[in-house]
Amino acid sequence: MKSRIAAVAAAVTFLVSAGAVTASPAAADPVPGSPNQFYASCAVDLLGTPVGCLETDEVHATHICQYVLTAFGLGLDCIQR
Repeated sequence: MKSRIAAVAAAVTFLVSAGAVTASPAAADPVPGSPNQFYASCAVDLLGTPVGCLETDEVHATHICQYVLTAFGLGLDCIQR
């Protein structure tokens, strides 16, 4: 059971890392007062984890994201608006 949970966690982390390639904060609207955060529109998987994030403006954003360094590489840390 623990290996199944670890496998699911690794898959989710991989998907979030893959989403980091899609999003680019250079062209996204920055969050006022937070230079590392940007607005993004993300699809959400069955576990509620944002995947496939795309940069967007504040009006069309579903999440606020920032890049984070994980054990698996660069990933996105997103919260729903």
